[in-house]
Amino acid sequence: MDKITHPMKGNPIVYVREAERSELPDHLKGTPGKMFAVHDHEGKCLALTEDRKIAFALARQNDLQPVSAH
Repeated sequence: MDKITHPMKGNPIVYVREAERSELPDHLKGTPGKMFAVHDHEGKCLALTEDRKIAFALARQNDLQPVSAH
């Protein structure tokens, strides 16, 4: 499947959402607080972080266009 790009910027779109504890790697399941995941258009997890703003910043620093997903 082709990458989905932002119509105005041309950058691939990635999705930021709160990660489900059950989907986290074993070594992160006990981490207190929320975890946020950055996913590509096929659902592959590209990054995990404890801060939503950092998830968006990570995406932008890698020439990706982040959008919220629920």
